[in-house]
Amino acid sequence: MTSHNFQLSPIGIVRSALKDIRDCPCQESEGAPGAWIEIEPQYAEALDGLEVGDEVMVMTWMHLADRSRLKVHPRGNRENPMKGVFATRSPHRPNPIGLHKTRITALEPPCRIKVAFLELVDNTPVVDIKSVVFNRNDGYQVCC
Repeated sequence: MTSHNFQLSPIGIVRSALKDIRDCPCQESEGAPGAWIEIEPQYAEALDGLEVGDEVMVMTWMHLADRSRLKVHPRGNRENPMKGVFATRSPHRPNPIGLHKTRITALEPPCRIKVAFLELVDNTPVVDIKSVVFNRNDGYQVCC
């Protein structure tokens, strides 16, 4: 396999009440708090069209993750047998990209959005935001 040299630049940063990675829930459904996402000013135009109530996928770079870890005990419970990180939601992985489905609860122009929940520590870099579209005919969700 060839190595590709590419650059990943954050578009913003998470502002969360969670200050320690050990305090972060494993999933948003486990009591993750609401959070603000501060978008870099040069990307403010990219927020055009988003509205309160929209569901979005927030892609993050979980910068505190252990990138050398390939197996973990699911849910951090040492009583669980170890599994490869690709079979878990662990932040520890070779490329710690987080994918978080949430809902916009507030917009503060020009560069801030509040989301219903994020299981992320404060200052986590945001890589991208994508809207979630519901296909009413087929009953499934599509990210576009």
